[in-house]
Amino acid sequence: MPDADLHPRHLRADPREGLASRFNTSTVIGGLLLALSGCASIAPQPTNPVAVEIPAAWSAASVSATTPPTVLVQWWSRFNDPLLSRLVGQALQANLSIKTAEAALREARALRDVTAAALWPTVDGSGLAQRSRADGYSANRFKVGLDASWELDFFGVNRSALAASDATVQASAASLGDVQVSIAAEVALSYIALRGAQALLAIANDNLTSQLETLQIAQWRLQAGLVTSLETEQARTETEQTRALLPALQTSIDQNRYALAVLTGQPPAALATALAAAGPLPQAAPDLALSLPAETLRQRPDVRAAEDQVTAAVARVAQADAALMPNFQIGGSLGLSALTLGALTEGASVVSALLASVSLPIFNGGALHAQVRAQQAALDQAWVDYQATVLAALKEVEDALVALRGDRERLLSLQRAAEAAGNAALLARQRYSSGLIDFQTVLDTQRTQLRTQESVASTRIALSADHVRLYKALGGGWRPEDRAVPSTQDASQATRS
Repeated sequence: MPDADLHPRHLRADPREGLASRFNTSTVIGGLLLALSGCASIAPQPTNPVAVEIPAAWSAASVSATTPPTVLVQWWSRFNDPLLSRLVGQALQANLSIKTAEAALREARALRDVTAAALWPTVDGSGLAQRSRADGYSANRFKVGLDASWELDFFGVNRSALAASDATVQASAASLGDVQVSIAAEVALSYIALRGAQALLAIANDNLTSQLETLQIAQWRLQAGLVTSLETEQARTETEQTRALLPALQTSIDQNRYALAVLTGQPPAALATALAAAGPLPQAAPDLALSLPAETLRQRPDVRAAEDQVTAAVARVAQADAALMPNFQIGGSLGLSALTLGALTEGASVVSALLASVSLPIFNGGALHAQVRAQQAALDQAWVDYQATVLAALKEVEDALVALRGDRERLLSLQRAAEAAGNAALLARQRYSSGLIDFQTVLDTQRTQLRTQESVASTRIALSADHVRLYKALGGGWRPEDRAVPSTQDASQATRS
């Protein structure tokens, strides 16, 4: 549960309803002076949100936490596949979704600098050249000068706006990290799907070769008059059904190859050569993912972004609340005025002015108070979104762990079944060629062999994909320290460079 300082209903409320009807001029002036003297303590400060409680361990894992969260940054290297690592690296550099998120982050940083500029005075230069004519006489006037103004942020309107902008920049950086995490996982899943389809294609081709041999045996026995054409047609049926698997698997291979090319910012056919040859299915270390502590969930970028949105919402409430207070401004101008252009540098009149102003919202139809309520409602939404994001993240990790555990157990049983099915198919074909068993037994053993081999390959694919989804659920693939908000000076230097 959030602390009292965070939840919007505990934020400072404004009781100054009907101020104009109760205060006379002298009371307003006195109140402004008191506010001016106590401005240092009145300015509101945003409150950092308190994170939702996260369990110390996952319910689906009993392994002790020994692996530091830093291994998540480049988790794809744990698959020991150089081509996979190269593709992920290319995607993180050239993917168009990542480039869009990077541009959004640059925009957020620039807008933050615009907000920060409101805390400083503004100085403008001006020049005037005037020629007037009256009753046949002409007169010239020339003037140059500087105009300056400064809003005294006594009650924190601009400082709260800057705090909201800082939080927005951090949320944008976390959103960029979320895109990076998603793209890295998508590349890995497409690569695993590609290698998996290649493995299934190899299994189908091996079984097709075996079935063609069985068909040849059946044709020889038919020619010898030992069997009827029924067995030959049955063998041909099984052969063509297996052959029909090949185009679909090749289509999957091509489509995943195209997807990888687009993910890396290239045309669909760009990786045709690099991915033409079949390769092994990448497998992660069996116990690495389970050794990660539950605390690493806090580095998920979507959770960080939701937390930053709460911080920004708190600052906007403070900004709307401070807008109800008086506004103080000072300004001035300094210039030279002369009748001729040359006289501006010698003998010109010096013109100066100094202005101090104060404004106090008295009647605006309740717009400012409504703005406070609107920002408080936005804070409620941000807080609920943060809680929902954390709960969804916890579920994703638990789902990935359950799937990982289940597929590991399933793979062990399927491997034993596939070994037995292979032996049975070999024995059946040998005995059929010797005339010891009927053809139906051969067909049954061949179907079982193909089905179990496909199941083993599919489970291996699922197991690798489970590791990827677990790394993604834990927020692997980005560095939280990249969210630092640069100062205005750092931003300007980066722009010049």
